[in-house]
Amino acid sequence: MKKRVLVASPVKQKEAILKEFLESLGNLHQENLLVDFVFIDDQNDHHLLEAFRLANPAVRIIKAESNNPYLRDEKTHHWREELIWRVADFKNKFIAMAYEEGYDYLFLVDSDLYLHPQTLVHLVSLQKDIVSEVFWTRWDPGFIPLPQVWLTDQYQLFHAPRGQKFSEQEVRRRTLEFLEMLSRPGTYKVGGLGACTLISRKSLALGVSFSELYNLHLWGEDRHFCIRAVALGLELYADTHFPPFHIYRESELAALKEHKGKVLMTGATTPGPQAPLNQEEEERGSRITLAMLVRNEAGRYLAKVLQQAREYINQAVILDDASEDHTVALCKDLLQGIPLIIKSNEASCFNNEISLRKQLWQMTIDTNPDWILILDADEIFEDHAPETLKELARTKEVCWYAFRLFDMWTENHFREDGYWYAHKTYRPFMVRYIPGFAYQWKQTPLHCGRFPVNIGDAPGKNHPLGVKHLGWMRPEDRLRKYYRYKELDPQGRYGIQEQYDSILDPCPRLVPWEAREK
Repeated sequence: MKKRVLVASPVKQKEAILKEFLESLGNLHQENLLVDFVFIDDQNDHHLLEAFRLANPAVRIIKAESNNPYLRDEKTHHWREELIWRVADFKNKFIAMAYEEGYDYLFLVDSDLYLHPQTLVHLVSLQKDIVSEVFWTRWDPGFIPLPQVWLTDQYQLFHAPRGQKFSEQEVRRRTLEFLEMLSRPGTYKVGGLGACTLISRKSLALGVSFSELYNLHLWGEDRHFCIRAVALGLELYADTHFPPFHIYRESELAALKEHKGKVLMTGATTPGPQAPLNQEEEERGSRITLAMLVRNEAGRYLAKVLQQAREYINQAVILDDASEDHTVALCKDLLQGIPLIIKSNEASCFNNEISLRKQLWQMTIDTNPDWILILDADEIFEDHAPETLKELARTKEVCWYAFRLFDMWTENHFREDGYWYAHKTYRPFMVRYIPGFAYQWKQTPLHCGRFPVNIGDAPGKNHPLGVKHLGWMRPEDRLRKYYRYKELDPQGRYGIQEQYDSILDPCPRLVPWEAREK
């Protein structure tokens, strides 16, 4: 007996991309299947869906009642909360339709995929309740291709028992192990999936849904669907035998031609990365954006820091915390010729660091950056840094770089003793921005960190490049910082009281810069 399958897709798509998607639907094999199609036309400005319906009587089109802009460019897709839950409502309509009309399977598929002809027949043959065909996407032009399936949480790509912490090297090893597994043809149990998913009638009857779980803050309707499905006793699977081609950007249409040729010649495709980056994409993916907080820095180290920074950055985003000197004018002067976004707060938030850090972060990600390098106005890299940083930015395998910070007590000496050993720890300074990643902050008014605390969930790397922290070199600087910490943290809730007191040590242990371990 033939299985009835409803192929469903919400469509808000560019004409050139949708044309390819519909072509692949028309080429789907349907042996032992009865296949119907349904689309929600979300105010498209072309008539491709109508043309597809005229050529196929098994097609239904539902018109969306209102328009909601969906912005896409050659870097990424710009999702907003209201748009996510609008799409979730569309998918829930498909679920209700498939269940009420007695379909054996619902196949939910995004309209920017080019499907292999064997996709639908193969997925049904697996007899899984919920299974997605895996495709690979450069979510950022400079990033390595990654799958749309994952193992746990927001987008964790490695196995880890609850509560267990791994070293950076072990996280990277486990992540690569998972990605290598998905590069081999097979069917694998996963924790999250979406975009190209076959759902059984059993799952529909149990109550799967894309509706928001009110006590869950994970981003995206697919995560809420997956968590609800597992809670209902269902299992999630990823299949890698017939990976679709993801037309995430219009520029990838050229590479699709090569993909089609492989399908025609071999009847199958190789899982994994699609086409290599062209030169323009590679340059775009390696751009460095400097992000910096400033306040009354004109007479200190800002000029020296920015003079070096302009040798390796492509743009700068600066948040001025109500400076009372000519800091802003100095920034504009020193960064002439480099794209600069600078904003001044009317009132200082100096006593609430987290608000400033989050404000700077939002200003920066609003520019759609590739790499974000955050420096304070008194931090400068060692002399050979410009070429090193530009080379690191061209790397595609990692999402962050961590360096060592040396607290300089003189021009040529850094401090090292029981309370001053920051240089023995690597800390992130340069992070690749991943659109859609659920960044989380340490919510403290002091010592909150310059980056979100969960950037380590993505693969990264320690690098021996050193950063000089110049802000301790002058006695007046140290005295000002001492009184600031005593005022903002009198009980030592966010730092160590003994370290605060040691700032004024008249004879600290100093180590020559040239004697540092490299």
